This record gives sequence, structure tokens and C-alpha cells, in this order.
Amino acid sequence: MQLAIENLSVIGTELAIRWNDGTETYILLELLRRKCPCALCAGEKDLLGNVQGGDQKQFTPASFELKRCDLVGGYGIQPHWMDGHGSGIFSFSYLSAIASGAG
Repeated sequence: MQLAIENLSVIGTELAIRWNDGTETYILLELLRRKCPCALCAGEKDLLGNVQGGDQKQFTPASFELKRCDLVGGYGIQPHWMDGHGSGIFSFSYLSAIASGAG
């Protein structure tokens, strides 16, 4: 069975995910934002594998408030934050890794 999201909602300061295998995952919104994989936040690798860029900006309270969250294809989600950031796409496997502390 391919991993998929059945339900996604914000409960307090956490993103609650119910997966199609019946399990549930809860991720703190602040942690989710700090783990954003987009090139602006995390940087990107050059041809030699060196990470270039990555914004180490100061976060505001709005940085950790989720405005909406879109499903992307059959593989991920794209959170849109109240501070205007919304370019990060989190694969389902990356979400699982974050929730387990491995991401």
C-alpha cells in the first residue's frame, strides 16, 4: 500500500495527519516550519555537493501559524504560513521522518 494522507488538520500548535494505513502523526508547527526543505530555507546543493544559500532569518509568531496546507500530487504537502512563506514541499516520507525525529 502506498502511503497517503486521509485527513490533515491543525490541532492547537500541531499538524495532525491521519494516514491511509490507520496511523496518526502529530508534528509541532514550529518544528515543521524550521524543517522547511525549500531552497530559500534549507539552501541547495551545487554540483560538488556543497550547500549554497539557506535563509537563517528571524522567525516571527506568524512564521509558525499555518494559513493552509495543499496536497501536492500523491506524494506530499505544501504548507502556506501566515508570514507569507509557502514554497516548501514536504514529501510524505519526509513528514514521517520529521515526526520520528529522524528528519
